Amino acid sequence: MRKKTFAAAALLAAATLTLTACGSGDDGKTPVASVSEESGSGKASTVLDQPFEKPDLVLTDTHGKKYDLRAETKGHPTLLYFGYTHCPDICPTTMSNIAVAKKALPKADQDDLRVVFVTTDPGRDTPAELGKWLKGIDPEFVGLTGDFATIQAGARSVGIAVEPTSKDKNGKLVSMHGTQVIVFSPKTDGGYVLYGEDASVDEYTKDLPKLVKGANP
Repeated sequence: MRKKTFAAAALLAAATLTLTACGSGDDGKTPVASVSEESGSGKASTVLDQPFEKPDLVLTDTHGKKYDLRAETKGHPTLLYFGYTHCPDICPTTMSNIAVAKKALPKADQDDLRVVFVTTDPGRDTPAELGKWLKGIDPEFVGLTGDFATIQAGARSVGIAVEPTSKDKNGKLVSMHGTQVIVFSPKTDGGYVLYGEDASVDEYTKDLPKLVKGANP
């Protein structure tokens, strides 16, 4: 199983990854830059040879309290995803896959793991809305909302493109966002692995025991 490494700077230079408007059919994907096609490894994960710095994000959690991403997740294996609760497909599937895989970990590793979902649609995703949505997936997952400009800047710092919520051709509100999951090492706090939207439950289940230790998948 071959693994291809990519420099974080190269990903950013390529104008970030892929934008997806969840559930909007053929118009939903606007290729900004393709990483998965370059890898040719058939793996859902991409190991970065130059890890991303964890975003300096201070937002509001599902309890209405301030949440400092760097402080709260320091020294913990952390999975970070940008999406929104009204997404009918990719966002809930990604979060559910991670939730199922997490349950296969030993209890101590489950408690150590941080899974953080940052909304790209803060206008609709209030703390209460986020909390209700995540409760149906995994109540231990952290949901964050706040100022859109702050969220967008945080996402850009790790190569994830996010656009303001807009209406599609059918008048439905959609949020265009990159669909990658970024894994941060508990050893260095650097974002060293990316997972694409096609990552399966089996792949997360196989990789999480390594990721919680800061090892390569």
